Amino acid sequence: MVLIDTSAWLLALKKNFHPTIKERVEKLLAENDVAINGMIELELLGGAKSEKEYNRLFIRLDSLYHIEADRPLWNIASKLAFDLKRKGVTVPYTDIFIAASALKDNAILVHADSHFDLIANQSSLKVESFVSLVKQ
Repeated sequence: MVLIDTSAWLLALKKNFHPTIKERVEKLLAENDVAINGMIELELLGGAKSEKEYNRLFIRLDSLYHIEADRPLWNIASKLAFDLKRKGVTVPYTDIFIAASALKDNAILVHADSHFDLIANQSSLKVESFVSLVKQ
């Protein structure tokens, strides 16, 4: 299973999409093994430009496997934040929550956000990073 972060979704969905990222996201969706969580859904749907876009995206995202924000997920997230802070790594809590979602369900996090590479270097988070493609 893969959890696609907002950073990768945005690069795949926008009009001037990144072809490599778009192809990868489309392939993952075709394999029907994509997860989402509430934070990513909030970021994507909250950024919709019209009611039509919101509804179309809502339907698309609603068909994905949802990683629920239950108590065990919050425990994983808070422990991850604590561990990272002790190692001198500071990243936004939203990114910690997303990373914890992937850890909880043993998913690979597909992203284009360098914070996740930092987290992966200090934890057992598995990532597929597109950071090198977008940093130019």
